Amino acid sequence: MRADPTPLTGILLERIRTHGPITFAEYMDACLYHPELGYYTRADQQPRRDYFTSVDVSPIFGRLLARQFHEMWQQVGRPAPFCLVEAGAGTGGLAKQILDGAVESLGEFYRALRYAAVERSAVRRATLACVLESHATEGRVTISADLPGEIPQGCIFSNELLDALPVHRVLQENGVLREFYVACGNDGLFEQAGALSSPALAEYFVEQGITLQDGQQAEVCLEARPWIEEASHKLGRGLVLTIDYGHPARELYDERHMHGTLLAYARHRASEDYFRAPGEQDLTAHVNFTALEKWGQRSGLLRTGFTSQSNFLLALARHSQFMDLQSEGTNEQQQARARLLFKTLIYPEGMGETFQVLAQHKGIGSPHLAGFEPL
Repeated sequence: MRADPTPLTGILLERIRTHGPITFAEYMDACLYHPELGYYTRADQQPRRDYFTSVDVSPIFGRLLARQFHEMWQQVGRPAPFCLVEAGAGTGGLAKQILDGAVESLGEFYRALRYAAVERSAVRRATLACVLESHATEGRVTISADLPGEIPQGCIFSNELLDALPVHRVLQENGVLREFYVACGNDGLFEQAGALSSPALAEYFVEQGITLQDGQQAEVCLEARPWIEEASHKLGRGLVLTIDYGHPARELYDERHMHGTLLAYARHRASEDYFRAPGEQDLTAHVNFTALEKWGQRSGLLRTGFTSQSNFLLALARHSQFMDLQSEGTNEQQQARARLLFKTLIYPEGMGETFQVLAQHKGIGSPHLAGFEPL
């Protein structure tokens, strides 16, 4: 796969020529998060339409999440303040949906709320400040690059964050687990297999009882472990909610995923051309929810519930008697459009079953959350 020359391409080529091949995780980290040239961090970002998220589809998504957070607040004991921490807040679209929904329908909860929008990109933090200005003026919002040092009572949540953490790529070859490295030659960047860069990669599969089939490729996101451990360490009482596309381990590494799940996205087109235009296309891999749950449990987080986005949103909508599928002052045509957009969020062949929702709790009893009720 030949790389189109980008400013980041030259930096990567020089690094590899000087120090040797790098892991795919190092390559992916540079492509997405290089301080000046990463896909999510570059200063000359334009509004991207490389992919759609649930937030892009309809504000219903954020309003229903606000309902779930309100229920969490009640089950934690209605504390004031209640810290709602969004990790990977991006440009603030979801935060605005949640906060606007709380203002409109959940006034007492909104007054108790302290919303921390966490985003590592300085460019996106500047956008966040503009998008959330009205709520910040009310004293409800803070914006930072890192999780707050202490979250006494609240919820840490993410939507499509963990799929963008760097992954190692591995290959089962003749009964031996090997790792793909990124090297360079006359035609640019390419992959080559070698010995594992860390014993943690082999341990990862052993701990989950997974043996890849011969010839099978897969991804391993080791960075999800310190992420969930940090979240648990900083959370006193409350919950962690993760929304992302992925599977439990036995589905993620089954025969349907012989080439893994890593994809590159550019202009709504998905491909496996990972080395085209480094820094100018998105790279994502499915989340292993089994690993996330196990690592969280070892850090003090207990499983609250796990379900599909379809079940989660439908259960929340039913719990609120479908009030959030329409806003005050909307006409019949607008309400019909809202219902159609909601179907996009829950459609089994689209976002509804591809995205999964995992809730974990700490320091409280066994919370019962409406989003995880069976339909």
